[in-house]
Amino acid sequence: MLKLLKLVIVASFLLASVAFVFQQEPVAAKSGSKVNTVVIDAGHGGKDPGTRGKYTKEKDVALAVALELGKKIKEETPDVKVLYTRSTDVFIELGERSAFANRNNADLFISIHCNATPRSRSVRGTETFVMGLHKTEGNLEVAKRENSVILQETNYKQKYKGFDPDSPLAHIMLANYQSAFISSSLKLADLIEKKFQSISERDSRGVKQAGFLVLWRCAMPSVLIETGFLSSPDEEEYLSSEAGQEEVAKCIHSAFMAYKKDMDR
Repeated sequence: MLKLLKLVIVASFLLASVAFVFQQEPVAAKSGSKVNTVVIDAGHGGKDPGTRGKYTKEKDVALAVALELGKKIKEETPDVKVLYTRSTDVFIELGERSAFANRNNADLFISIHCNATPRSRSVRGTETFVMGLHKTEGNLEVAKRENSVILQETNYKQKYKGFDPDSPLAHIMLANYQSAFISSSLKLADLIEKKFQSISERDSRGVKQAGFLVLWRCAMPSVLIETGFLSSPDEEEYLSSEAGQEEVAKCIHSAFMAYKKDMDR
């Protein structure tokens, strides 16, 4: 009887110890960063020059800003993994850009572009877009269909933290994820536009939403930045210069740092 009592006491002690360990695990997990991998997408490239100014091509400005932005992120936060959809003048399909980010489990997707309008040479300013709300339902349906492929993977429940695409609750979970992406995307977009105003003192045309295909299948917060109008002579001169490209990258980087700090709280 005494031996049995000792076994019960030991078992109770071990159970309490295990319970304590499991209680502590979530606390330890919170100390890690939520922004570990960033994919920077230089718009257009190769046979696709994008929009044009009098002597400047969008693809060249986008690539220069993308590389400078990545450089700044690496220098200040070497723990953050920076990936580029392209680092040279090559053509990349829109679908592959978001697929690349998804394959690499990116925490953030930043697509860099230039604007233009044939109607006026005086229109100028920056704009930052997030995925349009009218596309959210379509994005959810695509995500549900694409996610079903995990059923063919070994130990998919462990890999995806118990997510089951066959569960009746799966679409609710995905809807919540979509809402989280939109909210985080809007947060970053707002920071970017504010930094354009405060750092470079440029005109901001604000944060907007639209159905950009490059953002459509991104399974993470994502933004598309229009860095200025190449159809405006002074903005073309600014965006084609090394100083202008560095300043644009500086603004985006400053917004990224503020976003990361907020997310890691």
